Amino acid sequence: MTADAGDAHAVGDFREWVQPHLLAMARLATRLTSADDSDDVVQEALVRAWRRRESYDASRGSAQSWLLAIVADRCRRHRTRARHPEPAELLDIASAPASDVDRSLDIERAMSRLSRRQRLAVELHYYVGLSVAEAAAVMRCSEGTVKSTLSDARKRLLPALQEVS
Repeated sequence: MTADAGDAHAVGDFREWVQPHLLAMARLATRLTSADDSDDVVQEALVRAWRRRESYDASRGSAQSWLLAIVADRCRRHRTRARHPEPAELLDIASAPASDVDRSLDIERAMSRLSRRQRLAVELHYYVGLSVAEAAAVMRCSEGTVKSTLSDARKRLLPALQEVS
């Protein structure tokens, strides 16, 4: 097999390995940056994952948690470079009913009051749909820390969301 054929085979294997996780990667990138920037962030994450693919260790976590950790890191770096400190909304305001837009804006406003760690835990668990264990792998902390962080986030979100109900 030639070097080019080997490279093409490696790219194909990588594509198949990443494919099941692309939707979660895109959702997280959209939640942590903006819909406009999410494609760029996912692309940066894929390039980083490709370059560091040899460092992936299945005994330390799933492929999804490894890829989402890279996405979270790329989002943080992107926000720092772009000077967009807060995540943008995941809304299509033009087509959403006014009451849905108002509620979504209230949720986003309440989310913006959370610490960065709390926001990431909420995004991973509730928006991306990861289990506590998977979120812990992405956040590089214990499951207990994720549970505690989610509990603290819910306590901070509840009063803000009750104001608008």
